[in-house]
Amino acid sequence: MKKYFLICILLFGSFGAFAQKFAYVDTEYILKHLPDYKSSLNQLNVLSQQWQKQVDNNFVEIDKMYKAYQADQVLLTEDMRKRRENDIIEKEKQAKEFQRKIFAPEGELFQARTKLLSPIQNSVTKAVAEIAKAKLLDFIFDKSSEATMMIYASSAYDVSNDVIRKLGYKPETTVK
Repeated sequence: MKKYFLICILLFGSFGAFAQKFAYVDTEYILKHLPDYKSSLNQLNVLSQQWQKQVDNNFVEIDKMYKAYQADQVLLTEDMRKRRENDIIEKEKQAKEFQRKIFAPEGELFQARTKLLSPIQNSVTKAVAEIAKAKLLDFIFDKSSEATMMIYASSAYDVSNDVIRKLGYKPETTVK
């Protein structure tokens, strides 16, 4: 009797495990269909290039100051040499601080990226959640995520096109 009871519990417990429904999306594929995403990336690239140009100009100026100092070094008094060295060191500190302020993990570029891309990511996440509820899915994985490491996925479970349609775009056309 105990064996039958145990078998029944295991049998019914295993049915629950098989009842879970899975699907996946490819966020890279979805984002290629969103013109707002492409526009935001272009804005970020322009900002990044402008800031990188400023950083490069700062270091070129420091290099010029250093070369001029080396050329004039023999003609300078001890006091003048120390002053010029301090000017170069101070300018270098300012340039590195500017670079850190812009490109550090919590810098202005990161903040701009968050400001521009968060609304897009939130709309994609909302669309994925709505599709999961509509299709009664328990889990949706992101195929393009490095952490997922999906070795194989049948296209029957790909709901990426559904997400694109939910966002109001056509899956057949990608933004160039």
